[in-house]
Amino acid sequence: AALSGFSQGFWSVVPRTEVVKRADELMPLTCRGRVRGLEPSRGDVDDALGKFSLTLIDTLDTLVLLNKTEEFEEAVKRVLKDVRLDNDIVVSVFETNIRVLGGLLGGHSMAVMLKERGERMLWYQDELLNMAKDLGIRLLPAFNTSSGLPYPRVNLRHGVQGPETRTGTETDTCTACAGTIILEFAALSRFTGDPIFEAHARRALDFLWEKRQRNSNLVGTTINIHSGEWVRRDSGVGAGIDSYYEYLLKAYVLLGDDQFLQRFNVHYASIMKYISQPPLLLDVHIHKPLLPARTWMDSLLAFFPGLQVLKGDIRPAIETHEMLYQVTKKHNFLPEAFTTDFRVHWAQHPLRPEFAESTYFLYKATRDPYYLEVGRTVLENLNRFARVPCGFAAMKDVRTGSHEDRMDSFFLAEMFKYLFLLFAEEDDLPFDVEDYVFTTEAHLLPLSLSTALRSHGPPAALEELDDSNFEWTCPNTRLLFADPAYPQNFREPIRSAVDKSCPRPNLPREPGMGRAPLRAQDFMANNPEHLELLRRMGVSLIHLKDGRVQLVQHANQAASAVAAEDGMRFMQEMMELSSQQQKEQLPPRAVQIISHPFFGRVVLTAGPAQFGMDLSKSSLGVRGFVTVAEPYAGCSELSNAEFVAGRIALLQRGQCMFAEKARNIQKAGAIGGIVIDDNEGSSSDTAPLFQMAGDGRSTDDVTLPLLFLFHKEGNILLEALKEHREVEVLLSEKVSSTVQLKSSFTTHEQEILGEESEKPEAEPSSDPAAGTVEEQPAEDEDSSSQSVDSLMADWQEDLEAFKQMEKDEL
Repeated sequence: AALSGFSQGFWSVVPRTEVVKRADELMPLTCRGRVRGLEPSRGDVDDALGKFSLTLIDTLDTLVLLNKTEEFEEAVKRVLKDVRLDNDIVVSVFETNIRVLGGLLGGHSMAVMLKERGERMLWYQDELLNMAKDLGIRLLPAFNTSSGLPYPRVNLRHGVQGPETRTGTETDTCTACAGTIILEFAALSRFTGDPIFEAHARRALDFLWEKRQRNSNLVGTTINIHSGEWVRRDSGVGAGIDSYYEYLLKAYVLLGDDQFLQRFNVHYASIMKYISQPPLLLDVHIHKPLLPARTWMDSLLAFFPGLQVLKGDIRPAIETHEMLYQVTKKHNFLPEAFTTDFRVHWAQHPLRPEFAESTYFLYKATRDPYYLEVGRTVLENLNRFARVPCGFAAMKDVRTGSHEDRMDSFFLAEMFKYLFLLFAEEDDLPFDVEDYVFTTEAHLLPLSLSTALRSHGPPAALEELDDSNFEWTCPNTRLLFADPAYPQNFREPIRSAVDKSCPRPNLPREPGMGRAPLRAQDFMANNPEHLELLRRMGVSLIHLKDGRVQLVQHANQAASAVAAEDGMRFMQEMMELSSQQQKEQLPPRAVQIISHPFFGRVVLTAGPAQFGMDLSKSSLGVRGFVTVAEPYAGCSELSNAEFVAGRIALLQRGQCMFAEKARNIQKAGAIGGIVIDDNEGSSSDTAPLFQMAGDGRSTDDVTLPLLFLFHKEGNILLEALKEHREVEVLLSEKVSSTVQLKSSFTTHEQEILGEESEKPEAEPSSDPAAGTVEEQPAEDEDSSSQSVDSLMADWQEDLEAFKQMEKDEL
């Protein structure tokens, strides 16, 4: 039932990307399309956008798979009518190939199938294929290099040569960027009969194969496209390399060329020898493959168990997948990167589909219902934590549940496909997916292309193949898994390993002799006596713009040689203390505005305090209305104690220690406190997580929770309080579900909702930069009478827009 609702909402999501002509992505929180150049730049991420209706093209074959053929036909007509490919814009060759060219080819495959059945698309005359060829020709200038490796970017109108192209000066590209071309380009050649595309893709793969490290048989992450020198020599199966390995094996499946299988098997043997440390997959150096390159893993490697299923190596696939599942259960989503002890390294989650992809392939191979439960977990977390009225929002921080105004096209192109296929019965599918190979973007290319006329010249001489190259390839899983308990035997040890992962140990302090007169752990930056001691030791204090302080020692400025030595010991202690505090760093907290008209949709990322109530030990958090403390700094007894009592006090950073602020508002009867940074322009998206320390003495007397908001996030809360005199918030470890919050509305709030049930409801919108969500009315695309000012995508430039909104339109 959940999946049914999930898929039924699909088509209602897709057209929103077309509200603005040639918008490429949906912005699900502000309910509008993302048009490159009209929104603040996100850097390299925007290279996937080319003003060519990316999401619509990327999801064409998804519509057919979901048996929405009428909508598919309408979508194809929209593409043919509105999409232009000659835009003067620089795009990623890799992303444009897998998303747009792959999307057009997948759509063409579906259109041909439907036409041959006589069901729909009877008017179709290869229009999508013609568009695909046009795009392929526009990508070809990128391959004009001495090595055959493509430039990473190309101008759709001008190519890569000349100043008007604004590209062509790059020297490096990632291995996956150059090695993930063959499926789409070979399919284009075989569909059209033009061999040039497949020839260029093969040349790039040949060059990468020749440049592999001959002793380890591994490839690096980044390569110079002119010289072939490895720029980054770390090797793994995640970001930068992942789909290179995938396309070697799938090129063999699609094209039937033994050379691709032989190369894949050589690489795979080295991966299992050096990179695979079940259940972990750790990067190594290509020249010293026994030497780890890092101690964390990125989420893109989640595709690898699925590739291992295709290879036929099921046991390590089960083990790695189980590890990924346990990490997912710990954080609701797979963090963008996580450490070897399964803690968050990068907290974002842009709704990547790779874990769902591997879940589907493992279920296909084993028919173990356990993987249906895994899929249910993924599905429920998406609906509970990521679903918003205009789509599904990426997670800015899996620890707090804060959102980002982003929904990449791959979410609809891949996640929808794999979850639907996981749960679908055979008669739910409109065609047999076994007749197709999935590209890395999950586009469907027919296996019949393997019998098409080979459009390239004679193959290069092959190394002699023996039977070992074909072992375990495409196995009969019914024979492998006659015993249903077989996969479970592999999973249990992995689950235990993740569940019992130990907390990071504290660094032991060596006893040592001759401690400095001032201990680092006792130092207080606002203590004049301490500052004088620092001066005598030649240590100066520098205040940074983000509110932190930096210590610098100049021994020649110390009062004496002994004082200089004391200063050196103090600095060493401070570095040890800083290192220890980083290892003991608390996760971020959430400030969630739950009163009308926000209803829990506004989530602000907050820094914790190293004292006071521990919100991680409270399942409900602390809930209350906010009020501004007087004096605002909270450094003396409050003059408005009667208003603060029973409420959460808002305080300004500065003038005294955080613990002193906490004691003053606690004395006034506050149930919690929020300290707002006084450094104008500070934001959680640009500054590291801030933790409030104690004042050097016992803080056991502080029992209320105290959280810290940077200036940008704090200003959002202050503006809300200015617009609505009563603002209620929830201080918690992570965001609470909307359902739980709605169930606790007061009768008065329910009456308000009831009275306004005939009116358009306010839909949530969010700030991708600060991890905040604000309310904005839903707009009818066909109606101009209800138009409202759009909330800014970049708070740094458009924060003033928040002040201009009508009270009932927040």
